[in-house]
Amino acid sequence: MNVVAIIQVRSASTRLPGKCMLKIFGKTILEHIILRVSGAKKVQKICVATTQNQEDDIIERIVKKYNVAVYRGSESDVLDRFYQAAKLLQADIICRITADDPFKDPLILDNFIDDFIAGGYDYLSNTIEPTYPEGIDIEVFNFCSLEKAWEEASLPSEREHVTPYIWKNSRKFNLYNKKHALDLSHLRWTLDKPEDWVFIQQVYDYLYSPERIFHMADILDLLKKHPDLLKINNKTIRNEGYLKSIKDDLCIERK
Repeated sequence: MNVVAIIQVRSASTRLPGKCMLKIFGKTILEHIILRVSGAKKVQKICVATTQNQEDDIIERIVKKYNVAVYRGSESDVLDRFYQAAKLLQADIICRITADDPFKDPLILDNFIDDFIAGGYDYLSNTIEPTYPEGIDIEVFNFCSLEKAWEEASLPSEREHVTPYIWKNSRKFNLYNKKHALDLSHLRWTLDKPEDWVFIQQVYDYLYSPERIFHMADILDLLKKHPDLLKINNKTIRNEGYLKSIKDDLCIERK
C-alpha cells in the first residue's frame, strides 16, 4: 500500500502569523516536521500541501531541499487540497500532518499505521476522544474515505479541517479511536500562540540533537524533571481553531 503523509501548511495565521517559518537550531518549524515525519518507516511518501498564494512561494522553495512532493491548492478548502494531493500521489493510505505540531513522533506514527492496516479501518486517530497531548494528534485514513468526504462534505468546518465529515459519520465509516494508557490530553504541545513558541523553544533547547529524533517519552521525562515548563502555555482551550469553525457553521445554518 502507498502510505502518504500529507503536511498541510500555509504562511497566513490569524493567531501567530508565519509560525511555520519560525526557526530553531537553524531550521524552520516546517523543516523539523518534515525530518521528523521522514523518520517514520511506514511512510512511503511525504507531500507538503500548501496554498496558491504568493506568500507561500517560500514554502515551496524550502520543501525543494528535501525529497518531498509539493501540491498547491485552495487556501480555505483544505479538504480539496488534501484530496487533490492524495490523488496526485496515488495514495492508498493518508496520514494527516499539521505544520504547527513540531513534536510529531515517527514511532507513534508507525504504530498507528500498523494498527490501521491490521484493523481494516477507514479512519483511525487519537483525536475523537483525546488522550494524547495536543500536538501528538495523528489521523490515518484511506483514500476512499477521503474521496467520499470530498464529494459529500459541505459545512465550512468539514472543508477547512479535512476529516470532521469522516469522524462525525460512524455509520458510513469504520472508525477507531486509539487511546493512550494515561490521559495526557491536558498537555499542550502545538504552536498557535506566542507562549506556545516559548514552550517549544525550551523543549528543543533541552532535547534537540541533529543526530537523533526525540520522542514523546523524552518530552514526558523532561516535564517530570522540569514541571515549571507546563505553566508556560497551559491556559489555551484545546482545538480552539476547530471550535471557531463550528461557530461559522452555526452562522450559515441560521441564514
